[in-house]
Amino acid sequence: MKDINLNNRKFLLIENSKNGAVNSETVFEYKQDGDLVTADYSGGTIRYGKIIGYLSNNQLIMRYQCLTTENELKSGKAIADISLTKKSKIKLSLNWQWLDEENKKGTSEYIEY
Repeated sequence: MKDINLNNRKFLLIENSKNGAVNSETVFEYKQDGDLVTADYSGGTIRYGKIIGYLSNNQLIMRYQCLTTENELKSGKAIADISLTKKSKIKLSLNWQWLDEENKKGTSEYIEY
């Protein structure tokens, strides 16, 4: 899995916890330089979002922040397990947590398209 490259890859949501902010219309566009990974995301419930993180074996350790269509500023942290589907598409399975007063946790899955 070390040879995974997220550069110029786009992802869509497959599944999200109820307390998540993104929906199936949100598009994530990743960039990668070595183990440094960044992404911009928007669409659906998200006006704009940004991810910064690094690769460690088959995981992406990240922080994210976004502005929703309701003008909420949100931020959180996540660890994404990276895998390949039978059709050789990259799948990201996240365990995440909001960084706010409640610190709610959740899970979500994204697929390369």
